[in-house]
Amino acid sequence: MSDRSTAQVKAQEVVESQSDNVAHAMAGAGGGLLSMALTYPLITLSTRAQVEKKKAQTGTIAAARRIIDREGIAGLYAGMESALFGITVTNFVYYYWYEFSRGFLQRTTKKAQLGTLESMAAGALAGSATVLLTNPIWVVNTRMTARKSESNEGALPTKEGQSSESDSSPSTIGTLLKIIKQDGFLRLFAGVLPALVLVLNPILQYTIYERLKQMLEKRRKVGAVDSFALGALGKLAATTITYPYITVKSRAHVASGSSREGMTASLKRIVREEGVGGLYGGIGPKVTQSVITAAFLFAFKDVLYEMTVKARRKVAARA
Repeated sequence: MSDRSTAQVKAQEVVESQSDNVAHAMAGAGGGLLSMALTYPLITLSTRAQVEKKKAQTGTIAAARRIIDREGIAGLYAGMESALFGITVTNFVYYYWYEFSRGFLQRTTKKAQLGTLESMAAGALAGSATVLLTNPIWVVNTRMTARKSESNEGALPTKEGQSSESDSSPSTIGTLLKIIKQDGFLRLFAGVLPALVLVLNPILQYTIYERLKQMLEKRRKVGAVDSFALGALGKLAATTITYPYITVKSRAHVASGSSREGMTASLKRIVREEGVGGLYGGIGPKVTQSVITAAFLFAFKDVLYEMTVKARRKVAARA
């Protein structure tokens, strides 16, 4: 084969690889959007529980009733616009970089399937890139989700003596501009450190999912129902292990001014003031939401990926 032919083959392989990465990214983004839209009220309940002090927390059903009584059904969907945008961007970036990293490691190690450590390395690279690019979106979303109306009792507590701010149905852009005006642009990167620690969450989730999927593929073809169940198991384990850092990240997002503190200091303060249980505020609705969302995400992602691949092949055949 001539050098020119070899170069053309390699160029074609690169194009196909990039196209496949984008297909995975689009499928992940679509799956994330659909799954979050189905489970968003649980996100509202868990986020508000995470930023409340233990003494202010109530049961999941009671919390839902209190929000509905005070703000109507719409209260359960506070910040949904920014969350759907955020999960779409987050999943697109994550799955693109995960497939890119995985392909790079496969070429480097010359392995058809990566081992556990290689999969975790690919997840770490993808997760770190995603955190740095999308953290501002989640700061805005947490502020909107955790907001309290003027009639609400108490503050969004992050430190003793902190007072609450009254915001009535702020818009996404309005919240963004307010954060920049009051706290500065860098405030949009609050909670980056615990968020980077939380890169472990999708790593654990995806690694568990991939290992279980590979085991099942040796026996039979994996379908959408299988992906649903495997995704749920992976997310259940990952969220349970990393939940304290989710709480710390949420509190960092709503803190402002002199209330800012480091990750370790925040962990110690919560344990000192509220006990270990304070690190797990809202874990019930969060685990439920995370498991259901992950289950739907992997089911939707597999279906959407197959649809994307088929559509791409049709276009290529017509060309």
